[in-house]
Amino acid sequence: MGLMAQTLPSILKRLLKLPTAPFHEYHVRAEIEAILKDCPHVKLKHDKFGNLLATYKNGKRTSKPTWVLCSHMDHPAFVYDEDEGWEFLGGSTTPEMETAIKNGLRKARGSIGVWNFPVKVTNSRIEAAACDDLVGCAIIVMTLLELERLGIQTTVHAAFTRAEEVGWLGAWHLAQNWPFGKDAVFVSIETSRPVNGAVMGDGPMVRVGDRVSVFDSEAVAVLTTTAKEQAIRVQRCLLDAGACEATAVQAAGVRSVGISIPLGNYHNIGLQRQIAPEFVMMDDVKALIDLLKALVATKHDGIGERSIRERVELRMAQHAAHYEAGTKLFQ
Repeated sequence: MGLMAQTLPSILKRLLKLPTAPFHEYHVRAEIEAILKDCPHVKLKHDKFGNLLATYKNGKRTSKPTWVLCSHMDHPAFVYDEDEGWEFLGGSTTPEMETAIKNGLRKARGSIGVWNFPVKVTNSRIEAAACDDLVGCAIIVMTLLELERLGIQTTVHAAFTRAEEVGWLGAWHLAQNWPFGKDAVFVSIETSRPVNGAVMGDGPMVRVGDRVSVFDSEAVAVLTTTAKEQAIRVQRCLLDAGACEATAVQAAGVRSVGISIPLGNYHNIGLQRQIAPEFVMMDDVKALIDLLKALVATKHDGIGERSIRERVELRMAQHAAHYEAGTKLFQ
């Protein structure tokens, strides 16, 4: 399928139908490679952990910082072991899960056991067994395709990681063997429960932090200012109901930030505590793709936010006379 034939709904359907589990992301990785293989400005490779790394490079221009967009390819699921049988990776087995298994809701796809829900993609809503984080993968893939179609001259990196649901293992390996340069900024693209005032349908959530840590303040400012300048609706909030890969990468010394799509039925737990499909809103997904394109394509390098030091020193210079006059009266 050529680049022009790839649409957001088609990419979502291709990825969301695939079975995946921690350490069993091979179906998803192969499909992402198949979608991006015809992009002339995208180069793909695997690191030693099996993460998929992509670089879009068109022309000599690079933004400062250079952005590294990241989503993980796994979702909590069952994996089969010949000695132990089915084991759930990415959490603990709950009574609701055991009931769903008894009712035949678990479906075996090779060595992977997933919840048997159909993929539904409409103009308003996306529903599947695993939106987290295959929707994030689709967002990055679509962003790279759009940059290619538009002929945007810039450099941006992407990482599709393994084993996030069991402790950010792929992201940690990436950070420990960071291949993107000291000035690059890591951007975790997730789907997350909307908390602390965030709601579904009101746009992507720019994360000031998660349950474990707070993120780079200047990167948060660039994201929110870019959204404002491009009239893209976003929500700026602390999403402390969970933790994302930005925490792991930041702990390794890389500047990091996160953006999340509001997610319903997080990890397949519905409002009535039954096993249910996850879902997100299509407008939120489209808005995030627009934001990422603007972020990496802006000629003035992500709006050029002044650092806190620059702001304070500028104000000090502006008010130097008032400082001198007032200080004399203290004596």
